[in-house]
Amino acid sequence: MKATLQKLALPALHLLPPEAAHRLAIRGLQMGLSPMPGPITSPRLACDLAGMRLPNPIGLAAGFDKNAEAVSPLLRSGFGFIEVGAATPLAQPGNPRPRLFRLTPDMAAINRFGFNNQGMAAIAARLSRPREGIVGINLGANKNSSNRAGDFAKVLAEIGPHVAFATVNVSSPNTEKLRDLQGKAALSALLTSVMEARADLENPVPVFLKIAPDLSEAELEDIVEVAFLTGISGIIATNTTLARSNLKSALAKEAGGLSGQPLFEKSTRVLARLSSLTGGKIPLVGVGGVGSAMQAYAKIKAGASAIQLYTALVYGGITLAAKIAEDLDQLLAKDGFDHLSDAIGTEKDEFL
Repeated sequence: MKATLQKLALPALHLLPPEAAHRLAIRGLQMGLSPMPGPITSPRLACDLAGMRLPNPIGLAAGFDKNAEAVSPLLRSGFGFIEVGAATPLAQPGNPRPRLFRLTPDMAAINRFGFNNQGMAAIAARLSRPREGIVGINLGANKNSSNRAGDFAKVLAEIGPHVAFATVNVSSPNTEKLRDLQGKAALSALLTSVMEARADLENPVPVFLKIAPDLSEAELEDIVEVAFLTGISGIIATNTTLARSNLKSALAKEAGGLSGQPLFEKSTRVLARLSSLTGGKIPLVGVGGVGSAMQAYAKIKAGASAIQLYTALVYGGITLAAKIAEDLDQLLAKDGFDHLSDAIGTEKDEFL
């Protein structure tokens, strides 16, 4: 019944402005209107990510549930883990609307939200409620902060006690000069500060770094060097891109970060390069253009230990997570893999 409701709801949601449709989707999750099969799992899919035991490797990327308003329903929607946020120390409205655009012919989206969220206190209060499942927080910085690097540590100190992992987000293109923090010296100082805040937690959580897909070879090498030096737990590759090429939609020139299908190849190449540079010694999470089990499988074979998706839900609905997990299990079995881990990085050279 709920699956039928989703089939009817998706076309209706696409008649609304994208941000209004997204808000309605969150409300539907809160009301229990979506299918909730629980986390999909099997002996092949259950896996480890930086010490966290996941029922399956399919995760929800940050940005969908910015304010942790639908955590429990999302955990029951088939995902192996979810990431909420980005959270900043102080609440902020983000950039002026419209700031989210559907590029339907391209199965893509452009956003320029600018870290709109209700602030770390409100998000921490929701995340402090009892639940089952793996939930992480995406750490952000306030637009007008005089100490953006300090903001990340501040949010971790506030929300860290209530989550299983945290992600340092210096790769959003929608906060001016934020991506400058990906430079070697700035990134090293930032991650050192965050890792110090992590050490102060009663239960230190894994810390990931989310990077942009628009980095040069030298910049990727610097990031890997800093990752090893600072001892972070993993790298998430990648965030949205500023690049535009071969897009069909009339909205293609809107400012902001591009996500969805056009990002798949670019983000997967970055992922494979990171897998090569790290020698498989740092867990990688593959994000960007994942809309099917085949694409999730490609990310794994390129070097990812886990996957995240978001934009594909706009076109496939919330049931997509469960479908990808179930189909991935079959793909692994078909290729003779007893476990997901056996497939990681097996074809990374194909993407280089």
